Amino acid sequence: MTMNFDPRYSGRSFTSVGTRPIRPDGVDKVTGRARYGADFNMAGQLVGRVLRSPHAHAKIRKIDTSKAEKLAGVKAVITAADLPDLTDGDAAMYDILDNCMAREKAFYDGHAVAAVAAVDARTARQALKLIEVDYEVLPHVVDVDEAMKHTAPLLNDAIFTEGLDEKPVKPSNVTKRTQFGHGDIQEGFGQADFVVERSFKTEQTHQGYIEPHACVANVSSDGTADLWVCTQGHFVYRQHCAQLLGMEASKLRVTSSEIGGGFGGKTHVWAEPVALALSRKAGRPVKLVMTRDEVFRASGPTSATSIDVRIGARKDGTITAAEATLRYSCGPYAGMWAEIGAMTAFACYKLDNVKTVGYEVLVNRPKTAAYRAPSAPMAAFAVESAVDELAKEIGMDPVDFRIRNAAQEGTRSSYGPVYGPIGIGPTLEAAKNHPHMKAPLGKNQGRGMACGFWFNFGGQTCTDLNIGMDGSVSLAVGTVDVGGSRASLSLVAAEELGIDYGQVKAVVADTSSLGYNDMTDGSRGTFSSSMATISAARNAIKVLRERAAQTWDIPVDDVIWEKGHAIAKGEKYGNLAALSLKEIAAASGKTGGPIAGHSELVADGAGVSFATHICDIEVDPETGSTRVLRYTVVQDAGKAVHPTYVEGQYQGGAAQGIGWALNEEYIYGKDGRLQNPGFLDYRIPVCSDLPMIDTQILEIPNPNHPYGVRGVGETSIVPPLAAIANAVSNAVGVRMTHIPMSPPRILAAIEAEREG
Repeated sequence: MTMNFDPRYSGRSFTSVGTRPIRPDGVDKVTGRARYGADFNMAGQLVGRVLRSPHAHAKIRKIDTSKAEKLAGVKAVITAADLPDLTDGDAAMYDILDNCMAREKAFYDGHAVAAVAAVDARTARQALKLIEVDYEVLPHVVDVDEAMKHTAPLLNDAIFTEGLDEKPVKPSNVTKRTQFGHGDIQEGFGQADFVVERSFKTEQTHQGYIEPHACVANVSSDGTADLWVCTQGHFVYRQHCAQLLGMEASKLRVTSSEIGGGFGGKTHVWAEPVALALSRKAGRPVKLVMTRDEVFRASGPTSATSIDVRIGARKDGTITAAEATLRYSCGPYAGMWAEIGAMTAFACYKLDNVKTVGYEVLVNRPKTAAYRAPSAPMAAFAVESAVDELAKEIGMDPVDFRIRNAAQEGTRSSYGPVYGPIGIGPTLEAAKNHPHMKAPLGKNQGRGMACGFWFNFGGQTCTDLNIGMDGSVSLAVGTVDVGGSRASLSLVAAEELGIDYGQVKAVVADTSSLGYNDMTDGSRGTFSSSMATISAARNAIKVLRERAAQTWDIPVDDVIWEKGHAIAKGEKYGNLAALSLKEIAAASGKTGGPIAGHSELVADGAGVSFATHICDIEVDPETGSTRVLRYTVVQDAGKAVHPTYVEGQYQGGAAQGIGWALNEEYIYGKDGRLQNPGFLDYRIPVCSDLPMIDTQILEIPNPNHPYGVRGVGETSIVPPLAAIANAVSNAVGVRMTHIPMSPPRILAAIEAEREG
């Protein structure tokens, strides 16, 4: 980190930050000029296609590619043999490799087993049909609870459960057990007057990004390579692809395209190493674009979960003990999804006695990937449903009950650290006083509310700021713009330099143009890159002051920077007129050359984030169909750099949460094959499914960022599952415990209650 940079919050007032200028990429996107993954082409490129397993679990006895290789127009055919294991004992990298191209076994319907590169799509499709694969079909398991049973088919006999007191003697589908918490659970439940105990299930969902995975790979004969790709982290893609192909990372240049949605689903390589291997073998560029069917069957969905929650409280509404057991599916490879669920489950509350246990479970489904605050929505669904039920038992208003038990500054969190200044209390107070809370409800209507938490991340970040001779500023960043960060970062640069937003242009640089940047996930884009932008701008201001001092022939310590101008301070310089950034830049050729500021840092102290959501829902008791009538998001942004984008993040997370809560799920047949791999049968919300989503931005500054910024992109998907479940439960008078709450599930719950 640059030594002169102080990341602490300074409490300054702003002129650019907090305004709502138009987005720099907006016009290109609405006119179709923006270039996404599949919009890039290279001369002489081939079309790549992947052959996928039709079985949920099968041994690959033999693959015969000879007929495909002889087909006119086919330039390369690859199998796992063309992607040998170069991972050197790195288990996580081996899993990525095995997922990109199956080795001994195909682990799920859609697992890649071979790939071709041909002169056109028709030839490529024909070639796939000519590849003969001899499978030995094995028993499979797709349900998380079934997979934990001793009788379940074993996916990987080299997996022994980690995290147990005694090392297990038998292999298992449970890869790991993790535990968090503090205090004495038994003692806590002993003090409780009321205890609620429930089990919950959530089904697997997909991020549902509109743009499928797409890339163009070009490996040259000298060993250098280019990859143009739709990604959330081109530096990470470079590291992974280089390692899997046995290349030097410096010889692979990765350029990120515009991104048509990612939400965590574009943080993993799937097709990219395959495209590079095909290009290497064919000696020509290869373009590989997934179909929607492939995206669903073979790229990373969320975990399906099964969660038990028990919470106890006194008559006065104080929670005395809380525990949860969380079982998360990972697909066929070890993950850390239940671990995150176990960390986030009770993070909103101040608890003396708390315990969470997470189990990572292997199933014959695609390798799980991140989806916007991964794992937290399911944990919050279970916990916030039980919290609502407990409030009802005690006879307390659900908001007041949460306010009474909310974590605050100085609270030891359920997952370990002690909180600094946080926004859970303020979001609850704002929700309590929101007009939405007081609005009347009609027949068959219910209101629900819920809270949510996300950690946010910082990480390695590198940024370049170059000042042109015309006074314009070019900002090169390494975090992919997944939610409008180019506009936000331009605002930050304008703020720091004291110039107009219109003078700044932010670009996402390729991996050869900038130092390493971590993946754009964990809501780190604006948080970490704005910190690096402030640091780079301050380094540029140092140069601007030096140039002004040189022009005036005075000591640099007598020059200050204010509102975009160098000013000579002190009465003795009364005759020196201020020099603008533009004037200093125009003369830069004569004063020492180009003016730039550079920053590389590890952005720590990302600042945790909390939200409270309110939802009104109407349920038709005859059909079980639901209508979301009204939805409100209250969330702490730390500081909203571009409030319109912040509101957009809140609304986007809520919209995705509404889909997950009511309709979206992976449906597998008895044969272990996915039955709904497309948007016709996997139903994400469309405009007519959603009300206008109301937002309220709170700003409790993050003490570890100069402007007080916290990440905002993820927390907004955490409360919806629970808020909607609480609303539906209140509307129908039955506690809903299985998500999505599709009409058949709601009807079944109503009927079971009638009969019960």
